[in-house]
Amino acid sequence: MTVLAAPATAATRPPVPEARGDVSSAVRARLLGGGADVLPSAATIARGDPYGEDLQLALHLCYEPHYQGFEGVPDTVEWDAGLLGVWALVEHRFESALRHDCRDRPGVGDALDELLVEPVGGTGPSSYLLAEGELWQLRENVVLRSVSQLRETDPQLWVIPRLRGRAKAAMTAIAYDEYGCGRAERVHAVLYAHLMADLGLDPAYGRYVDVVGAEMLAVSNLMSLLGLHRRLRGALVGHFAVLETTSPPAASRLSAALRRAGAGPAAQLYYDEHVVADAVHEQVVRRDVVGGLLDDEPDLAPDVSFGIAATRHLEDRLGDHLLGAWSRGDSALRTPSHGAGPPHRSRPEDDDRSGS
Repeated sequence: MTVLAAPATAATRPPVPEARGDVSSAVRARLLGGGADVLPSAATIARGDPYGEDLQLALHLCYEPHYQGFEGVPDTVEWDAGLLGVWALVEHRFESALRHDCRDRPGVGDALDELLVEPVGGTGPSSYLLAEGELWQLRENVVLRSVSQLRETDPQLWVIPRLRGRAKAAMTAIAYDEYGCGRAERVHAVLYAHLMADLGLDPAYGRYVDVVGAEMLAVSNLMSLLGLHRRLRGALVGHFAVLETTSPPAASRLSAALRRAGAGPAAQLYYDEHVVADAVHEQVVRRDVVGGLLDDEPDLAPDVSFGIAATRHLEDRLGDHLLGAWSRGDSALRTPSHGAGPPHRSRPEDDDRSGS
C-alpha cells in the first residue's frame, strides 16, 4: 500500500473570505470584531437570492467557526448571539427555497433506485472530464470541490449522536473508513490534499473559497445545514446516501481522466480509493443507515427523500454551471487562480502589436 508523506502545508486557519454583498459584508465585519450594530435586517435577508453569492457566502461564514475557524477570529464567535440570529434567517431562506424546488419528489425507495441509474452516455461533469476535459478543467474541478472535500465527512458525523442501533453502528463504520481506519495518512481529506499538491494546487484548508462561486458554496452549505440540526437528521441520511451511491462511478471516471491528462499517482489515488470504498459503503448506507433509521423512525421517510432531492438539485445546478463554462472555454471559477483556469489566450490587440 502506498504511504504518502503529509503535504507541506502550515496548520493555520484560513483567512476570512472577502464579502460578496451587504449580508456577507456585515457577517464578515462581525467575525472580525466590528459591526456590532450593523447586522442585516430580516427584510434585507428576505430580499436576497437564496442561491446567490451574498447569502451563500454569509452561510459559509456562519458555519466555518464550527469547523476549523478563521484566522484572527476568536473561538467564542461560534455562539455569538447576533450571528446566530443572522444565520437562522439566512438558513430559513435557503431551506425554504430547497423545499419549494424539491417539492415534487419520489418516495425513499424510488429515490434510492434512481441513484443507481446513470444517463446513457453520461451527461455530468465527470463524464465530460473523462471524454474531453483538459488538465486546467480537472484542476478547476478539484479547486471547487476542495471547499467540502478538505473536511470530508466532518458535517455528516454530527448525525451519529442522533441515530440509534443499526443506523448508528453502520454510520460509525463508514466514518471509520473515511478517516483512514485509524491511520492519519489515509484520512480521505489528507488524500485529497495530496491530490491537490500533485496537480500543483495549494492544499491549504480554505485556500480557494474566494474563487469558488455560489453554486459550490451551496453544495457545501447543505452539508452543514443538515448536519447541524437534529430535526434534519433524516435529510442528512438521505444526503449521505447520494454521496456514497454516486461516488464510485464518478470517481472511476475522474481517475481515468487524470490518468489520461498525465497527472501523478497521488492525484489518482484519492479517486481510486473511493471507487473501492464507496462501492461497499453504498450497500451499507442503503441497508443499514437508511433502513435502520426508518425502522426506528418511519415518520422520517419524507425527510430522507428531501435530503436526496436537495442534494441532487444542488449538484445539478453546480454541474450545469461547470459544463456551461467549460463548453465555452471559460473558467468555472469566479476568478481563475494559480494552477487553475484556462490557459492564457492572447488578445487580438496583442497579436497585432506583436506583428507590428
